[in-house]
Amino acid sequence: MAQQPSVSFAVKRVYDAPDPDDGRRVLVDRLWPRGISKQQAHIDEWLKAITPSNDLRRWFHADPQHRGSEFASRYRTELEDEEHRQGLEHLRELRASGPVTLVTAVKDVAHSHIPVLLAQFGDELP
Repeated sequence: MAQQPSVSFAVKRVYDAPDPDDGRRVLVDRLWPRGISKQQAHIDEWLKAITPSNDLRRWFHADPQHRGSEFASRYRTELEDEEHRQGLEHLRELRASGPVTLVTAVKDVAHSHIPVLLAQFGDELP
């Protein structure tokens, strides 16, 4: 029996309108996005456990143009701890049950924690 290919995650900014095709909408930011209510965001789950730590997030935001590769390396290390592994496993289970959209407030998704997170599942940004 052939193994079913895994479904890729969709990625959207929280400020984009939700769509019925989004499936489960999972916020993958450590902080709640500014200027949007929980009702407007249409978030099904908020998985803080898979986001970069506050210290790492603050360090990266101090100089994102020069710290990208080091940030990615440090975040991959954080993703190996127990709390992050449990969060990743939960996200894997969600994806196995249907479409999942990772929702974030970051302006530059390509230069954020999202590509590192997607790589944990063998995915990449479209």
